[in-house]
Amino acid sequence: MPQNQIQSLLRRPRLVILLPLLLFFLWFWTTSLFSSPPPPMASSSLDSDSNTTPSNSSAMALPVIPPAKANEELVYESLPCIRIYKSGLVERYFGSEFTPASTNPTTGVTSKDVVIDSRIGVGARLYLPKLSDESKKIPILVYYHGGGFCLGSAYNPTFHNYFNGFVALSNVLVVSVEYRLAPEHPVPAQYEDSWLALDWVVSHADGAGQEPWINKHADFDRLYLGGESAGANIAHHIAMKVGSSGLGKPVKINGLAMIHPYFLGSNKVESDSIDPAASESLASLWKVVNPTTTGIDDPFINPFVAGAPKLDGLASSRVLVCVAGKDTLRDRGKLYYNKLKESGWNGELELREAPGVGHTFHLLFPTSEEAVAQDRAISAFLNY
Repeated sequence: MPQNQIQSLLRRPRLVILLPLLLFFLWFWTTSLFSSPPPPMASSSLDSDSNTTPSNSSAMALPVIPPAKANEELVYESLPCIRIYKSGLVERYFGSEFTPASTNPTTGVTSKDVVIDSRIGVGARLYLPKLSDESKKIPILVYYHGGGFCLGSAYNPTFHNYFNGFVALSNVLVVSVEYRLAPEHPVPAQYEDSWLALDWVVSHADGAGQEPWINKHADFDRLYLGGESAGANIAHHIAMKVGSSGLGKPVKINGLAMIHPYFLGSNKVESDSIDPAASESLASLWKVVNPTTTGIDDPFINPFVAGAPKLDGLASSRVLVCVAGKDTLRDRGKLYYNKLKESGWNGELELREAPGVGHTFHLLFPTSEEAVAQDRAISAFLNY
């Protein structure tokens, strides 16, 4: 896809248009500036660096957001997260914070960064649980982070802290993919990078790849794809491509974990009314990250429309769909579950709804009761 500029026909959205990202930011801010690190929940084995490493928390600070540039036409704004100008200039105030790989002193989870393609900037952060038996093979999860295709990073403190807890709970090897962001790299760059990352992971299936952790510990009979929000969208499309193209090696996708997936459509669903402004803004966001799109019935964002690849071609023997009760995208996730069930796809399908919580709540409040319950469900899915 050509790297064309954001088209001027895109209207500026009203005030804050990415409610989940705003909540994400506010949680970061309030926990780092005004709260003492909370003790771990007695009922959970999950811990994060924010609970165990005060230096990570205290390093966070409220970003200084300057006025919009007077000499630039502003075509997209979602404060306190991002501004995008017609010239192609992008100012990100949130989501690009970096925390180094480490060994978590509480969970024993160790992480490291790897370069997959230095030419275009594709990489990953790997997470390995503390193993009592170093010869043991464990499930491997290739994970794609969310952020509306334009924000977030595998190296962000929130994802890092989350996986330090989740990997200890689930006892899986996680490959958290770092892909290029829109609008500098419009859709479908994110899908291309994510495919490249999966191909790199699969290159280790014979035990002779570049990364020793994957060679030694990954059980390729239990290879999973997953992601939250836009990352779940990516995971779906990667699984569809595996179905049509294969992986080049005798490896299959054992399961697909779809967490609060970011899908849209011109058809109305009940959860659109939870926050109509957020639903509208998500449609605006899609036009920014994919400026040559046909709209919200583009098969990339609406995989149920005529002309989209048939869902029965999904290359996964099992699928878990997680939705949140107060998420405006809730019923899009349920629609995915129902459409896949009706498609003739021959696999095991599970739907899980967390009541009373919003989009990506497990990242915002990782030790909450619902977050722990959801993580346990995902862990059980990966260790089936």
